[in-house]
Amino acid sequence: MEEVRGDVSDVLPVDVAVMEEVRVFPLTCAVQNYAWGKIGLDSEVAKLVVGGDPLVVIEVDKPYAELWMGAHPKGDAQIKDNRIAQTTLGQWIAHYPACLGAKVKDAFQGQLPFLFKVLSVNTALSIQAHPNKELAATLNAKFPEHYPDNNHKPEMAIALTRFQGLCGFRPVEEILGFLQAVPEFHALVGRDAAEDLRSSIGDEVRTSQALKKCFSKMMSCEKKVFVDELNELVKRVTQEGAAGKDTSSSNGDLLLRLHSQYPGDIGCFSIYFLNYMVLEPGQAMFLGANEPHAYIYGDCIECMACSDNTDPADPCVTLYDPPVPDFTVMKIQVPASVKEYTVASVDSASILLVIEGDATATSAAAFSDVTMRRGSVLFVSANESISLHVTSQSGMTLFRACSLL
Repeated sequence: MEEVRGDVSDVLPVDVAVMEEVRVFPLTCAVQNYAWGKIGLDSEVAKLVVGGDPLVVIEVDKPYAELWMGAHPKGDAQIKDNRIAQTTLGQWIAHYPACLGAKVKDAFQGQLPFLFKVLSVNTALSIQAHPNKELAATLNAKFPEHYPDNNHKPEMAIALTRFQGLCGFRPVEEILGFLQAVPEFHALVGRDAAEDLRSSIGDEVRTSQALKKCFSKMMSCEKKVFVDELNELVKRVTQEGAAGKDTSSSNGDLLLRLHSQYPGDIGCFSIYFLNYMVLEPGQAMFLGANEPHAYIYGDCIECMACSDNTDPADPCVTLYDPPVPDFTVMKIQVPASVKEYTVASVDSASILLVIEGDATATSAAAFSDVTMRRGSVLFVSANESISLHVTSQSGMTLFRACSLL
């Protein structure tokens, strides 16, 4: 048996011909314990992790925020097969880039172009807006300590549970309504900027400029000013609520919730600028470059750039296809009446996550059959299909990430 030569020869001491035949294998994926994550087994991330490996111990007082399924250097998945020398998915792809599919390999320089995630959000994340690809490269070159990644970061979130977030600027009419109804908000924006926004209606270019001016005025005001205005707003909304008054004109419930998590934070006023989105399970939102957003609460599947080969007649597949080439997500729902199901091949490497159900997965490109259950993650090389023998009585739900160029 020869040792594989190359950059990863120390971790792949196996026969090349044998390894090139293995193009489907299970993964053990990285967990991120950010403070904003749901705690213990309240977290969908934790539930999936322990479902995929019952020997994992979940700490009841620890946040489980994100499950990373991919080859990102900060959370590279481990190949979970004791017949393969211990190595990461990123190392595997570097050694066998053909597994990506020819188009994907060429388009993304031999890199897996997406990072597949599950998020469990307990407290609101800070407002973010990711740069486009050109700006990301420029910022990375000039300020690598602040922008360590030179790739863009479009994102798509698909709700697993009821999911709440802020995404994109509201219609101007709604913002003007809040400027009128919430004097504390108006005080931060200022009369001149508010009037510029009001008079810009009908002129898209002027509206964009006026909106930027309003947002900048609010975000750049002195801390004492916005803290005083925020405290006054919270006091007023609390009193109105206690008196049984409707506080929806001030977005009262959401304001008080965010303020309880981040008292004195200017971000609490962002609810008057940004759309408040509530997704039911299966619904999705796409976050493009420069789109301000923040997740507030809930569990979701997320796919992002790691900063037609499908059968549209398959009634089990729902396609979430954003306007970027880096990733596509499929939801596969196998009904209880179906016991044999084929996950069709695509001309792209893909990652498969089981959300519900049990099956035995068979592929000519795997060492052996793989037991699939809630939390199982499978890497599937390009142009490989998987046969599922479904053993659960209620069918299966899976999500699949890939790149359909």
